[in-house]
Amino acid sequence: MSVTTSGLQSKSGNRVSRSVIEVMSSMRFAISLLVILSIASIIGTVLTQDDPYPNYVNQFGPFWADIFRSLSLYTVYSSWWFMLILGFLMVSVSLCVIRNAPKMVADAKSWKDKVREASLRAFHHKGEFVVEAPRAQTTVTLARLSAKFGYKFVTRESEGATLIAAKRGALTKFGYISAHIAIVVICLGGLLDSNLPIKLQMWMFDKSPIRSNTVINDITPDHRLSQSNPTFRGYAWVPEGQHVSTAILNQPDGSLIQDLPFSIELNKFIVDYYSTGMPKLFASDIVVVDHKTGARVPARVEVNKPFTYDGVSIFQSSFQDGGSQMQMTAYPMSGATAKTAPFGGTIGGNAPLSTATPLADGQTVEFTDFRAINVENTSNGNGQNDARGVAHRTLKEAFDERLGSGAKSSNPLDLHNVGPSVQYKVRDKDGQAREYNNYMLPVDVAGEKMFLAGMRLNPDDPFRYLRIPADSGGTVKEWMNLRATLEDPAARVAAAHSFALRSVPGSNTELQQHLEESALRVLTLFAGADNSIKMPNGQTVGGFQAIAAFIDHSVPKGEQEKAAGLLLRMLEGSTWDLWQLSRQQLGEPVAPANADASRFIQSSINAISDSFLYGSPVYLQLDSFKQVQASVFQLTRAPGKKVVYLGSLLLVLGIFSMFYVRERRLWFWLRDTDHGTNVVMAMSSARKTLDFEKEFVQTRDAVGAALGARLTDASDAAGGTNPTGHAGAPPTSSQDSTR
Repeated sequence: MSVTTSGLQSKSGNRVSRSVIEVMSSMRFAISLLVILSIASIIGTVLTQDDPYPNYVNQFGPFWADIFRSLSLYTVYSSWWFMLILGFLMVSVSLCVIRNAPKMVADAKSWKDKVREASLRAFHHKGEFVVEAPRAQTTVTLARLSAKFGYKFVTRESEGATLIAAKRGALTKFGYISAHIAIVVICLGGLLDSNLPIKLQMWMFDKSPIRSNTVINDITPDHRLSQSNPTFRGYAWVPEGQHVSTAILNQPDGSLIQDLPFSIELNKFIVDYYSTGMPKLFASDIVVVDHKTGARVPARVEVNKPFTYDGVSIFQSSFQDGGSQMQMTAYPMSGATAKTAPFGGTIGGNAPLSTATPLADGQTVEFTDFRAINVENTSNGNGQNDARGVAHRTLKEAFDERLGSGAKSSNPLDLHNVGPSVQYKVRDKDGQAREYNNYMLPVDVAGEKMFLAGMRLNPDDPFRYLRIPADSGGTVKEWMNLRATLEDPAARVAAAHSFALRSVPGSNTELQQHLEESALRVLTLFAGADNSIKMPNGQTVGGFQAIAAFIDHSVPKGEQEKAAGLLLRMLEGSTWDLWQLSRQQLGEPVAPANADASRFIQSSINAISDSFLYGSPVYLQLDSFKQVQASVFQLTRAPGKKVVYLGSLLLVLGIFSMFYVRERRLWFWLRDTDHGTNVVMAMSSARKTLDFEKEFVQTRDAVGAALGARLTDASDAAGGTNPTGHAGAPPTSSQDSTR
């Protein structure tokens, strides 16, 4: 068979039909489709599929996000053009098989017994022997030898001579057919498991995605797919102790509800972690309840270990919080009071903040996530702990530290479980929200126990953490009381007076008075109670920012550094007296002047300054919780899976046949002579390889040994050509192809 890239030549009288069939069945068209399909598959692999559209806007920007969405790059494998390519590829390869399979089958069955002696002498691989035995006996000997070598053969009598035509490895022809049929079968399986059946149902039965948040039981049938839907891939979210009987099928413009023939009850979710905090095992103990029979089938679903029931496979996809209950204490972050209030809620729910403080002004708390375990790296690479126990590095920095597959990080890891955390949003009456992440237990930061309260304005921003020093009892109470005392004008006056008396001898009353006024001014600035220092938007500013603004406006440039040092020393000293006053009001003894107390004052001052940027009227401290886990299952019905398995098997068999099964042809021409029998031997293969050269020599020598004869001088095992002028001569080195 000759190699050709042309397509099927149709006998249709319509010129357009002939051209279309010729193009679609050509090798060029099929290869072009395969290249486009490969590029699309690469895009679908690199670009995360089926994410919410805002995620793509954040990643690529609104301009490119819209362009990519118009090209369906977010749903490559279910896009119309991808399925169209699969359909055209099926048609193209099918036409190719129809065009070439009959020729290949006929060629595999053919014995090629129309050759003549002259044709065999023209072969490159040939040999000639003179045997004393009669032709009949020689024919039997060569027939037995051919069978011993694994050849099938036929014997023909022609023009007073005998021809033995043998062949071996004709299965390679069927390898080409099998490989091409495999492509058709795999594409068919892909179409069966694609979004095409769902699109057809939406078109034929007026099904449409739902675009709003609605209770599933209240969703009308025009948004639901029946239990007999032949193929789907959806997700189900099941909290512990609850059940679901539907799956959610995400669509580009909403969601479809897939009714299931059974319900899934989640008895218990099991999760185990590595020391790094990554999940080592998560599994779900479920009960499948059949709607028809009422049968209850217990099962365990693990990652890569799905459970299949009634043709629907249940995969463990991920896990989330299922509505854990939080009990918290609300500490006010402004005002001259540290009065607390109980506060609580459920993950996924919301609660008005007015129940905790009258300063809420219509704000609500939306609980978004809870984590019982937080394993963090508490080293920043220099032996010092960072703000939150994790290193804030860019992706490039992380890669630069790990150049090479086996390279270790240049920074040591100090992994610890820092305890539970709760994440929530505080939304004001205008709809604007800030997100918070508070840890339940104090975290060791540079040898000091601190409560970490994270805040961010945008979901893509990292959390910035307010570090509240823990008191001797491991709580935030002393810091909260110190903050409230700072905002009490009378307490600031008393603290400034005590600081002046402690710092200046009693004989120098004038200096005492001056120092008291300066200390009071610093405390007032730091508390944000000085109305003369305002931000550009008119808001009163406090903390270090207020002191810096005061120095910038009131002190000459050359003396600002000296004035800053003096004011900070006065702030630290007067804050000490303010702390003692705060402890006295609570009935606590005077704190001893030691390194721990000094460190607490410094950390408290830093935390009070940062608290002006916290943005919430209260700090919610997690006291206790009741954790409820939830499993996210992927539910699939994939009838095309078995079809793809069949196609893969055919592809493996076809490729194996093409590469590891070599077709070989062997001929013997026996002619009577005056002294016995003259034998002309020829051998050919579809592919010339070193193995074939070796096999030919071994076969030729074995023939000579079996006949008890030697090669004649007319033999030329290494010479000769195969001229095309000899009628009936088979090709010696042609590559069969379905194209």
